[in-house]
Amino acid sequence: MSNLGVSYLLWAACFFGPFGLHRLYNGKIVTGLLWLCTFGLFGFGQLFDLLLLPNMVDEHNASFRGKLGVSPEGIPLYPIGGAIASTYPKQTPEQLGLKLLKAAYTKNGRLSVTQGVMATGATFAEVEEAFTAMLKTGYVSIENDSVTGVVLYHFHEL
Repeated sequence: MSNLGVSYLLWAACFFGPFGLHRLYNGKIVTGLLWLCTFGLFGFGQLFDLLLLPNMVDEHNASFRGKLGVSPEGIPLYPIGGAIASTYPKQTPEQLGLKLLKAAYTKNGRLSVTQGVMATGATFAEVEEAFTAMLKTGYVSIENDSVTGVVLYHFHEL
């Protein structure tokens, strides 16, 4: 990830000789080398870049985040069941139910959807679907945490 302050510092390095370091830093290799060889397009390109630097840094960071698969806020762009987790074998409903049951056992018989996702590695939709199926059997009921208001699934027999 590029930093705007570092980019401005590298831009200012032109006063000491090397032009285009800011372009190399922000992933613009070809034009960075061109700036190095032509003294920043004879100074005009270097001055023009002073105005372009914020967008150059934003563009580089967006590209970098895209390669990592995260949004600007750091949230994964791909769901657990999507491109990233496609290497994991798909869980059967029985396997997922067993993992949820074990997770609920460690939480005194109460489990939220988020805790279920963390314990099983399944998607939110898969965990909600599993909880809905368990609700229909009567072994699980739904309630809200009295302090936080979070929806909890209560396993009666645990």
